[in-house]
Amino acid sequence: MNTNRPLFLPVILGTPRQGRMSEHVAKFVLQEVDKQDGVETELIDIRKLSFPIDDEGEDIKDAEFSATMMRADGIVIVTPEYNHGYPGMLKHILDTNLKEYIHKAVGICGVSAGSFGGTRVIQNLLPVMRELGLVNIFWDGNFSSVHKIFDEAGNLLDEAYIRRIDKFLKELIWMAKVLRYGRENIELS
Repeated sequence: MNTNRPLFLPVILGTPRQGRMSEHVAKFVLQEVDKQDGVETELIDIRKLSFPIDDEGEDIKDAEFSATMMRADGIVIVTPEYNHGYPGMLKHILDTNLKEYIHKAVGICGVSAGSFGGTRVIQNLLPVMRELGLVNIFWDGNFSSVHKIFDEAGNLLDEAYIRRIDKFLKELIWMAKVLRYGRENIELS
């Protein structure tokens, strides 16, 4: 394994809606990923991606998004919970790739205005992650009552989330390293 090459763990902000509090979470998570030794990251805001909605899968692949997913050793998805589910546009965009995800780590951060911290959106995304070939980590990032965690300017109000996301990122980094080693050194027979 090339241990000199940093891990690449992009953060996907999974909703295009205006006024999204999940944007504060995504920027916080991005900042925390960026603090990790030997890790590179970038924010992928699905609002800035342009995918047609009148076709599907490989036919609407965006070359830059696909190249980023191919380069990634793992990904973090930050998504709000909309009526117990995930945003349709997030699913639409994720579905444009398959081979780019195989045997890569994924960590999901659920965002909710309520008390469950996006638990239901995470539960609903788990089978999707599996079908895409991603390997979900053990920890989730749950951001409950998000309007109490960040102020309107996006400043973190609850320092406990620094410890929580640190635990989440340690697991993601470990899994990304293990899976990268496997992809590079162990032949699938």
